[in-house]
Amino acid sequence: MRDILERQRAAFLQDGPPSAAARREALLRLRRILTEHQDEIATAISADFGHRSWHETLLADIFTTVAGIKHARRHVAGWMKPERRAVPLHFRPGRARVVYQPLGVVGIISPWNYPVGLALAPLTAALAAGNRAMLKPSEYTPATSALLARLLGEAFPPEQIAVVTGGPDVGAAFSALPFDHLFFTGSAPVGRAILRAASENLVPVTLELGGKSPALVGLGFPLERAARSIAHGKLLNAGQTCVAPDYALIPESEVERFASAFAAQAARLYPRLLDNPDYSSIVSAPHRERLVALVEDARAKGARVVEINPAGEDFGHQPGRKFPPTLLLGTTDDMTVMQREIFGPILPVRPYRDFAEALAYINERPRPLALYYFDLDRERQRTVLARTTSGGVSINDTLLQYLQEDLPFGGIGSSGMGAYHGREGFLLFSHCKAVFEQSRVNLADLLRPPYRKRVAALVGALMR
Repeated sequence: MRDILERQRAAFLQDGPPSAAARREALLRLRRILTEHQDEIATAISADFGHRSWHETLLADIFTTVAGIKHARRHVAGWMKPERRAVPLHFRPGRARVVYQPLGVVGIISPWNYPVGLALAPLTAALAAGNRAMLKPSEYTPATSALLARLLGEAFPPEQIAVVTGGPDVGAAFSALPFDHLFFTGSAPVGRAILRAASENLVPVTLELGGKSPALVGLGFPLERAARSIAHGKLLNAGQTCVAPDYALIPESEVERFASAFAAQAARLYPRLLDNPDYSSIVSAPHRERLVALVEDARAKGARVVEINPAGEDFGHQPGRKFPPTLLLGTTDDMTVMQREIFGPILPVRPYRDFAEALAYINERPRPLALYYFDLDRERQRTVLARTTSGGVSINDTLLQYLQEDLPFGGIGSSGMGAYHGREGFLLFSHCKAVFEQSRVNLADLLRPPYRKRVAALVGALMR
């Protein structure tokens, strides 16, 4: 891995920053990987999951990534242009500008839940900014990781993009390399280890983590509409989505109606589950066992468990690892499901008595990656935006903030640091170099020794 890094760095220094045309061409090659190998990608991901909906792969891994590539190709020439900055009067007629320079070699560690989209989205930003990249995909999706290695290896020379596969030992060594930037998407515990390893080389790090993203439904909002959006956001990829609603905050008087509406909407989306090609499986047996343990812990501590199983199927005898949509009512904060990110099709429902209580509940907890607020009242919408802190917000829907290419995506606090997508992704992987160009007439000479009374008078005038 170190040899690959050194070869990429040497090539970067020899060739210099790529032109806008070269970056657009590299992004086009990346796009063709997705458009020309859709079936291979979907097949590999499904094999890794035990079953993954072909349409979910098309929408969430392929389409969204292609959209990001198209956006970057359309705008990269404009992003690259130097930006003029203001110069104070006493330094004129000198000129100031910011020049956007590639960092060099970027390391990307991608997760298993969207093993193509969350690998190639940061790679898109790195290429748009003119960098070379090394990618370490997840060991939980070995077929997809091998496919990415082959496809990227066929489309790019290793001096530009290289894929490194392997388990946790490889990941640990990868995160300790002296990259010019390291980008990680995954869990908070692993993110902390990544940050410690990168600090040894003072490598700047972007962490895209997760957390418990709340869905807050305001009093008076149509419950069927909220339930439809929350059900879709929670059950996409069987809940294995970093921005999935992790729990719902519902007015106390509406909890039972919401539970019925959610069950009805879930059944509408997935009228059957075990043999339904639209409903995805849990990625591994340990992950499924973890979900079972969360439900049983909540049940033992007094929660009411509502399993949504429209066709009455037997999940105890199945060839795969599917897990039914499950509501947890009457949850308390001592339950494990309310303390850890769920990453599965389980939705705890928490009642609240008034608006202030709901905001306090959110603000007492670590800052989430996403917040979903359902309310038609504009003033309360403004209050939620002003009085809560989260990576992003979607009002009256779920997930869609992630799909806006001209909006930054990233966490805050324990849900991550740094943001990408669109121009923010270009800036993330660029060095914003400050450049001041002095003119032939240099008024700054007036502020240099030997000092005279005129210097004090001039400084005093400037400070006024």
